[in-house]
Amino acid sequence: MIKCLIFDCDGTLVDSEYLCNLGLEIKLRDYGIESSANKMMEKYRGGKLADILQSIGKEHNILIKENFVSEYRELVNELFEKELNPCEGVHEFLNQNTIPVCVASSGPVKKINNALEITDLKKYFDNNVFSSYEINSWKPDPDIFLYAAKKMGMNPHECLVIEDSMKGIESGLAAGMKTILFDPMNLYDNINGIQSIDEMNKLKDIISAHNIVYK
Repeated sequence: MIKCLIFDCDGTLVDSEYLCNLGLEIKLRDYGIESSANKMMEKYRGGKLADILQSIGKEHNILIKENFVSEYRELVNELFEKELNPCEGVHEFLNQNTIPVCVASSGPVKKINNALEITDLKKYFDNNVFSSYEINSWKPDPDIFLYAAKKMGMNPHECLVIEDSMKGIESGLAAGMKTILFDPMNLYDNINGIQSIDEMNKLKDIISAHNIVYK
């Protein structure tokens, strides 16, 4: 029985993956690197920023300055303010949903809350927002989802994880939770054993299939 829905944030609740990578594209020009946001989005989706920067530094043989992250975060905030939108169907689903919900993301709490507030999604989650930075563990490790479940007072088998990246899918499965892929752009081929949805309202059918009364 599903008693709690655990949502990833970037690319699942808010359409932020491109904007986050656009920020990277812009900042990397300071280092003479031309790398498109779309290509980085495909390559690094769901990854930890520190790991992404380490990979970029190694690939291009550069030393990324200490102030890069703070300047990058500031730029992303500006892009969010101008262009961030909720993923299609998220508001409609959450307006009807009666099951407890939370967010479990690899991003910093400030970034998550900012994204939720800009897109008017914060009201659905209150303070049920959990970050890998709080526990120093990132996907695909299961810890962030186990942490979220514990904070929500739920057992892992009572939770349904909604993710848009393979790192997130691996994390949810490793946590022993029912895990589905939200793939509105049909980026992934059929993945054995993983249920996929391309519209958020299809969550209703999944919840119903697990004997939850949906109103």
